[in-house]
Amino acid sequence: MGIIFNKPLIGVVMCQIDKGGHPTQMVHNKYLDAVALAGGVPLGLPHNLMSQPELLENAMAALDGILLTGSPSNIEPWHYGEEGSESYADPGRDQLAFALITQAIARQMPIMAICRGLQELVVATGGSLYRQLHLQPGFQQHREDETLSLDEQYADAHQVWIEPDGLLAGLMNGSQSIWVNSLHQQGIRRLGPQLRIEARAADGLIEAVSLQHHPFAFAVQWHPEWHCDASAQSRLLFDGFIHACNRYQKETRL
Repeated sequence: MGIIFNKPLIGVVMCQIDKGGHPTQMVHNKYLDAVALAGGVPLGLPHNLMSQPELLENAMAALDGILLTGSPSNIEPWHYGEEGSESYADPGRDQLAFALITQAIARQMPIMAICRGLQELVVATGGSLYRQLHLQPGFQQHREDETLSLDEQYADAHQVWIEPDGLLAGLMNGSQSIWVNSLHQQGIRRLGPQLRIEARAADGLIEAVSLQHHPFAFAVQWHPEWHCDASAQSRLLFDGFIHACNRYQKETRL
């Protein structure tokens, strides 16, 4: 008998919250649903994987891909050379996400990163962020209006223009621009040398990046997981990610 390959196992980073006085780790269903819809098996990754070196190693050995989700929290600014603090930080997520990125790059394991996840990939590879994008001159409004319903907050907000001959252009079948939602307070200030620009907004803000010399390490500033089942554009992104995870599984399990 030949080798039987299972659906790829996707590690999904979790966030720390307080639930009635109980420290709790969680991930929104929308990310898990999007992975499952594309044919992957989502598995939440808790912060205590960092408590012992072998825990993270054991987890990475079983995984076929990493999904870095969005979050209400922001990366602590000292990670990219700025002073001060964040009103809502999640240092355990910072630590785990950076370790996952390092491990996935070393293993050439596929990565898909969304919103905070994009910012984690940028910072982990030597880049920096605007901490309050709306205070920077020349940028349009990228934050959501929290007085609106969730469907209104996650509605298409602006176009992004896709760089030719990149990973995103391939996933979008050569489209030059697409409409995306916009729910982020921070944004990319500067990229490290390992990242390639995949798309920009009309105001010049970088909205998508990929890691050079890697089979599939891709990040977007918008939220394709929202109602992914109703968006052909979003499904193309997740389908591309899971296809890369399937390929990784076959290459590493032989």
